[in-house]
Amino acid sequence: MSLPAILEVSGLTKSYVSGERELHVLKDVSLVLRPGDTCAVVGPSGSGKTTLLGLCAGLDAPTSGSVRLDGRDFGAMNEDQRARLRNEVVGFVFQSFQLLPTLTALENVMVPLELRGGNHSGEQGMKLLRKVGLGERMHHYPAQLSGGEQQRVAIARAFVTRPRLLFADEPTGNLDTETGHTVIELLFELNRESGTALMLVTHDSEIAERARRVVKLKAGSMVSNEVKNA
Repeated sequence: MSLPAILEVSGLTKSYVSGERELHVLKDVSLVLRPGDTCAVVGPSGSGKTTLLGLCAGLDAPTSGSVRLDGRDFGAMNEDQRARLRNEVVGFVFQSFQLLPTLTALENVMVPLELRGGNHSGEQGMKLLRKVGLGERMHHYPAQLSGGEQQRVAIARAFVTRPRLLFADEPTGNLDTETGHTVIELLFELNRESGTALMLVTHDSEIAERARRVVKLKAGSMVSNEVKNA
């Protein structure tokens, strides 16, 4: 018996009007992710990969189609409700790290928990920083960390709320090959250990091959949706 879907995308379309023309950034994309799934989204620049990620996360609204996250329809929610659901269910890792420069590594990791309110000890953040190999660096500021170390802080931050779904947008894009490999190993290891579904935008075919599902986009359309046997 299969697990309930964590993400259900149906007929997703995003278009813009430019003068007298209608530009389709994404056209009729459908897919389902279940807990623990891994999905790589690939395609040339401008094919709609980041747009798809943003729509799946409820950061933007589709022109048509629907997105259900953890069984709840984004289309039936206002922005505050979408933000609350994201904070409960989703983690993010971006190409540009997006750490706050005035906070230490540990303080950056703790930000999502602070946004939830209540009292939180730093123990979970410390545990994750040790997990990603930064136990000795948790009181350093982003400017004192290498790019790879900053991305590992961002991964720890993404997992601190124990998300059910993680979106990663070109997480190795600003890293050298060796550091990028380390970061990808961490993402897949944490995916396995926590059962968090992983949706990953990448230009790297080797990274994409590691995912159970590979979604290929071209000019906004899904040209293939390959699923490997477990």
